[in-house]
Amino acid sequence: MIRALYTAASGMAAQQANIDTVANNLANVNTAGFKKTRMEFADLVYQQVKAAGSPTSTSSESPVGLEIGLGTRSVATTRDFTTGNLRTTGNPLDLALQGRGFFQVSLPDGGVGYTRTGSFHLSSDGALVTSEGYKLEPAITIPPNATSVTISATGVVSVAIAGQSAVQQIGTIEIASFQNPAGLNALGGNIFTVATASGDATTGAPGADGLGTIAQGFTEESNVSVVEEMVNMILGQRAYEANSKVVKAADEMLQQTNSMGR
Repeated sequence: MIRALYTAASGMAAQQANIDTVANNLANVNTAGFKKTRMEFADLVYQQVKAAGSPTSTSSESPVGLEIGLGTRSVATTRDFTTGNLRTTGNPLDLALQGRGFFQVSLPDGGVGYTRTGSFHLSSDGALVTSEGYKLEPAITIPPNATSVTISATGVVSVAIAGQSAVQQIGTIEIASFQNPAGLNALGGNIFTVATASGDATTGAPGADGLGTIAQGFTEESNVSVVEEMVNMILGQRAYEANSKVVKAADEMLQQTNSMGR
């Protein structure tokens, strides 16, 4: 009965982490480029009372053993990088990736961050930057006398200059991909960094080597499904409730045992 208390408590702790994950997904349902996460669980060690194959007589053995599980624990959060719906904005500096890949930005520590959020702005010197001021890499600088900016599906950036009839190409946006994007480190702000589990970044032009293409004037919405998360929340809540009832049942059994000697 004491064992049941700790086993059920492990289930309650695991479901609390599950609800925390669901809450984070729902909180970011309107965060552009956000990718939902899913909690994964694993059972804990087992107390082996009798091993399978133990002899039951001089000529026979037990076909199965006797093991008692000691609960569960949360082991990982898997991030789902499926593409979210695209929402039109009409802003020429809003970019959405259709397919695999990440935009590259310069971080304050000199490193490179990776993001699916393509809501870019112009800095004081005309560079394309994120809402946090991180510059797009490779750097793209819009001339001050540009009257329009066009970004093709393959990342070619062209501008129309006042007084000139022909457009000018000023650079090409490169995007990065990873062998295992779920292994990236999440820094918050929709920024990821390279980790050992993700592998090194492979960069290329949009649309090449299976990379996604760029849609100008669009933003990628969160891929969180409110209905799915509500179902997950209900399941997690019911699992938490069931484990709490096990705690109550084990406590009542202990009370009955204690009252036997009175």
